[in-house]
Amino acid sequence: MRHLSPLFQLILVSITAHVALVVARITTSLYALSLHASEFTVGTLVALFALFPMLLAVKMGRTIDRVGIARPMMIGCVLVVAGCLMPSIVGGLAILYPATLMIGTGFVATHVAVQHAVGAMSAPGETSSNFSWLALGYSVSSFLGPVVAGFVIEDFSHSLAYALAAGSGALAFLLIRSGRFAHATPPAKAPAERKGSLLDLLRLPEMRRIYLVSILLGSAWDLFSFIIPIYGTKIGFSASTIGLVLGCFSFATLVVRLAMQWIARRYTEWQILASALAVATLCYAVFPFMHSAASMMAVAAVLGLALGSAQPNVLALLHHTSPAGRAAEAVGIRVTISNASQVALPLAFGAAGAAMGVVAIFWAMGACIGYGVPIAWRRALGKENSA
Repeated sequence: MRHLSPLFQLILVSITAHVALVVARITTSLYALSLHASEFTVGTLVALFALFPMLLAVKMGRTIDRVGIARPMMIGCVLVVAGCLMPSIVGGLAILYPATLMIGTGFVATHVAVQHAVGAMSAPGETSSNFSWLALGYSVSSFLGPVVAGFVIEDFSHSLAYALAAGSGALAFLLIRSGRFAHATPPAKAPAERKGSLLDLLRLPEMRRIYLVSILLGSAWDLFSFIIPIYGTKIGFSASTIGLVLGCFSFATLVVRLAMQWIARRYTEWQILASALAVATLCYAVFPFMHSAASMMAVAAVLGLALGSAQPNVLALLHHTSPAGRAAEAVGIRVTISNASQVALPLAFGAAGAAMGVVAIFWAMGACIGYGVPIAWRRALGKENSA
């Protein structure tokens, strides 16, 4: 693959690594439910995908700033493959706990490295465009993962779905070994810039706003992946139907990211983010009234259009705002904060679902997202200074 551009190589790596994560995550939810696990147990397992990434992402970012991207990415892929193989070979609920920890930890190393590398290799004026292409790659994997997992589980077994996830992680490892993108993103220089603490980044008002909006939109995305298997199972959907609902969401993110080049020329990043928050709030408000597969797919697609537009704009803002020499660390902080919500939300909403029902989860998430709408809209109107 050496004749391909470094950006396209990175996108291929991100697709294959993310397919492994998505297949493993949906398979874990459905496998645990097939073993009659409670909503809280499923929430705990989903949270474990994000536990070590929450604790280690900033350190990973600093390491990538120092040593480059290739080695951390390969180690991450090895962990993903090992974590996916464990439940494929050994059945039962207990094996899912260490497996989810390994898969989540391995993926975040690749995730942070790819996001940093795309920003580092982008020429001035190309950052938003390149992040849109990367986000498009994640849309492809987000679509393939649930659909493949759903049909494989229904027609074959959970074990085979985990094995396919391991194969995708192994392919990501081979792509990294054969790629040449590592030379396009050498370790960052300017060590004096990196002597500051994590709090120095969080003291910047614009960074805080970016992180807050990122948390809300990321939580909306992650909760959708967590709650749809539970809600779909409760109302009688098959594994393949649940996969198709998730696939409609992901296909919509792909569509909006294909259009992002046109959208970005007409609207600012903050205008896009404010609109995404507003639409996501509305979608979570109406989800409990959707009981057929067609209506669920329709609302999922609208939610996908909103959330799919957000990630490339968040990453572009983050890359432009972070201090020199600390770009990967800034990405690591975003991943840490995002994964903290991924740990807390499934646990909290899993417990709430067991106590109050799934409807309460949808509306609580909608209320949380709605909190960010006026914050983002004021920034879109230029009513707050950027520093």
